[in-house]
Amino acid sequence: MGTLAGGAGAAHASRETPLLRALYYRSLVPEVFVNSPRPPTYTPHLVIGSGFGGAITAHRLAEAGQQVTVLERGFAWPSSPTRQIFGNDTLPDGRTFWFKNKARMITGLTAHMDSFGGVMDATEFEHMTVWRGACVGDGSVIFTGVMIQPEQRYFEDIFKGSVDFAEMNSTYFPRVRQMLRLSPMPEDIYRSHPFGHSRAWDQQAIKAGYQPTRIDSLFNWNVIRDELSGRSRKSAIAGLTNHGNSNGAKFDLNQNYLKWAQASGKARVFAGQEVQGIGWDGSRYTVDVIQRSVTGATIGRYVLSCDRLYLAAGSVGSSSLLVKARAEGSLRNLNEHVGEGWGSNGDAIVVRSFSQPGGIIQGAPSASKIHDTRTGMPVTFENWYVPGVPVDVGILGTLGMVYDDTNRGRFVYDHSKGAVVLDWAANGNGDAFTAMQSINQRIAHASGTVPGAWPFVESVNGRNWTAHPLGGAVIGRATDAHGRVIGHPGLYVMDGALVPGSTGSVNPSLTIAALAERNIAHIVARGG
Repeated sequence: MGTLAGGAGAAHASRETPLLRALYYRSLVPEVFVNSPRPPTYTPHLVIGSGFGGAITAHRLAEAGQQVTVLERGFAWPSSPTRQIFGNDTLPDGRTFWFKNKARMITGLTAHMDSFGGVMDATEFEHMTVWRGACVGDGSVIFTGVMIQPEQRYFEDIFKGSVDFAEMNSTYFPRVRQMLRLSPMPEDIYRSHPFGHSRAWDQQAIKAGYQPTRIDSLFNWNVIRDELSGRSRKSAIAGLTNHGNSNGAKFDLNQNYLKWAQASGKARVFAGQEVQGIGWDGSRYTVDVIQRSVTGATIGRYVLSCDRLYLAAGSVGSSSLLVKARAEGSLRNLNEHVGEGWGSNGDAIVVRSFSQPGGIIQGAPSASKIHDTRTGMPVTFENWYVPGVPVDVGILGTLGMVYDDTNRGRFVYDHSKGAVVLDWAANGNGDAFTAMQSINQRIAHASGTVPGAWPFVESVNGRNWTAHPLGGAVIGRATDAHGRVIGHPGLYVMDGALVPGSTGSVNPSLTIAALAERNIAHIVARGG
């Protein structure tokens, strides 16, 4: 639809050579220029990825006294109450995306930026762009903090008996809530000026006959209070979250599971480690690694080995490694289900305009949600903010998620390209979009607002986009009921690749984290 220049114009013009770019970003975030040492050639337990699945796996293995190596392709970013560590949606730069000169934003605009090791990867397939983490802490750094438990009826339909809802409900969902200190937005923050849009969103939903309910989040509300009082640089209340909160406003994995794992002395996290392939040499699992600097330079290439290998590189990363290994013969016993069952969680961005502005700015944390089944498909709308719009101009943003249990894709190896590709229909989210448009029109009609924000965005946006990729190594099919890869003892999947395409019209982070707690508890208890 158009282009968006990234970064401040004068500064961007001064970064036209690699040396000047490096000097510029080194002045902003010198910490990411400190390269990790080379990981040990052999470790008993090796985890690929540092998101919810990987961090929980590493912590629980270390807690059990095991020596663990964690590999993360992204870099370790600091936090500061006064510095702007991360980039943002409004003026994206090299800190924003993972080695991209340009990236298509949710709005359809194309942002141009420096190629640098930023925190978010926009992985582009033929009919789908997937936003996923590329930093230590992975998705916990770049998501909107929302963590919701699926309803039992959807959970049981999704997992079809391979995972017991009662066990998850009584043990593992509560465990994650406690560990991550989940809680809904407090009333004083909800009533503050940056969340006038949240209150307007709720009022419009009520006029349409819905009853909004508060949702749990891992945002640290005390840090947000510091922002409101001026004790911390504005971040969450200024609509920042998609590319990180510089002041640590999110209680991300660097502040809990990863921190605890490393504090044990049993686990080490190595950043800048891009895994190219995995295999079995007859006695141990092997991992082919390229180590990169934050500027993209190759520092080293090596092969690591381990007795037990845990894939936690996300749905795209873990599935791609398995599909490639099967195609190239480095893992010969993978079954036909590897690569199957991928879905977008029915994600979309929903917009209404001509609302009464609620304040000067829009805060990023989500306050509430509604749920609707009248369209024939379960739909959840979550109160959101408008990414890339730094002021409240009467546009209300919503994250929509639809439980569509039929539209699924698969990862396949394209020998002509020498790469794993995603087989996904051009209009794979079409039914979900129709359902969301119907609900948005109902709310707009009842509240006197307008669907979309013409001529910039439509009522429902992101037809070929998701921030919640799921599936590709589905539990109970590609793996056993606890993530053990069928045909390869000592190989495990511990992330969203286990989930068959949807978490029942809610964000998947809590389900992924609870599954990881459940699976690693079972694996540790049984010695493998």
